[in-house]
Amino acid sequence: MYSLKNWISTNQSLFSESGGPFIQQIYVLQGYAEGWTEGHWEEKVDERLCMEDHAYVNDKQGFYRGWFWGYKETRGLSVACVSVQGSASIIVPVLLKNTTAQSVMLDRAENLLHDHYAGKSYWDARRSMVFAKHLRVVGDEFRAKYLNSTDELDNTIYNEDWTKMKVKLGTAKGGPYLGVHLRRKDFIWGHRKDVPSIKGTAMKIQSLMKELKLEKVFVATDAAEDDLKELKSFLSKIIRFEPTQEELQLYQDGGVAIIDQWICAHARFFIGTSVSTFSFRIHEEREILGFDPKTTYNRLCGDHEKECEQPTHWKIVY
Repeated sequence: MYSLKNWISTNQSLFSESGGPFIQQIYVLQGYAEGWTEGHWEEKVDERLCMEDHAYVNDKQGFYRGWFWGYKETRGLSVACVSVQGSASIIVPVLLKNTTAQSVMLDRAENLLHDHYAGKSYWDARRSMVFAKHLRVVGDEFRAKYLNSTDELDNTIYNEDWTKMKVKLGTAKGGPYLGVHLRRKDFIWGHRKDVPSIKGTAMKIQSLMKELKLEKVFVATDAAEDDLKELKSFLSKIIRFEPTQEELQLYQDGGVAIIDQWICAHARFFIGTSVSTFSFRIHEEREILGFDPKTTYNRLCGDHEKECEQPTHWKIVY
């Protein structure tokens, strides 16, 4: 199994000859329209009609075009929707037996659960995956300078030995600011019903700031400049970590993402984006730091969502 970037890099010589890269089979994963049958949970996987319009369209040559994380020449030969309910391992027989494709892409794989998610082994591994100290230091300095937030004031003292980080939930206070993760880009079309408009986002932020009596909001987002400009037209007090070119070259996109997550993890109240792994990691950091779950497991709702289900609270197992 490869990331798309590594797969393209590994097969570059082949693509230059064939005009690719081509992905032979794209499976768009989704839930079941009927939900749990009579409230009964069972693991299952079936190829089904697509519940929503997917983002792949045929070009003049009959290939499927999509965003493919910015790799514009990437095309798909076949697209199918697969309903899944269960752990990641249930998709293995589909990949080994139900297709002859040599290259398969799983889109919206967040619909699958980690095979050992939320158990002791999972949490031991997750707790040991400590963010790099130099990135945490950058985040801490930013908090102190712009958000009046320090570990002493926020009651978020951090132990460098992860095995000793066992904090009672509800003891962390957090800095005097609202933390927001607003995922845009591929989520605008991949999860369009779950992602609010910019105006809808601004209205929710304003409502929370008034309710929580907070004057500052920190926003972590991949939004385009036009979206940011629109958001700022509604909210005059947005604070973001915007690295200089030198910092971006030093930390790279991944490092900047960790700094954003670290700052969001220390907010008095956090609200994220539906089914975003970026938001999930912030949930976990806040769980480790000892925040009240009510201040952590929250998400933005789509403008027209009738039922806005909030994230599940996964308790640490020590």
